[in-house]
Amino acid sequence: MAKARVIITPKKTIMDAQGQTIRNALHNLGYTGVENLRMGKYLEMEVDATAAGQLEEMCQKLLANPVIEDYRIQIED
Repeated sequence: MAKARVIITPKKTIMDAQGQTIRNALHNLGYTGVENLRMGKYLEMEVDATAAGQLEEMCQKLLANPVIEDYRIQIED
């Protein structure tokens, strides 16, 4: 079994309302040095060799919305 990580973020061309809200809240708390905050998803799973080879397909079909999200897959043996 291998550990797989999938990091999903909004595409740069998509407005990230959640990220903007968090950035504004941080500014209101006095953390004004934070800019361009993007909110995403992080998935971690253990996969066998077959599933590891299917992660791209999993992301395309279910885990991410390829129209508005980018994703990165990291596999660690």
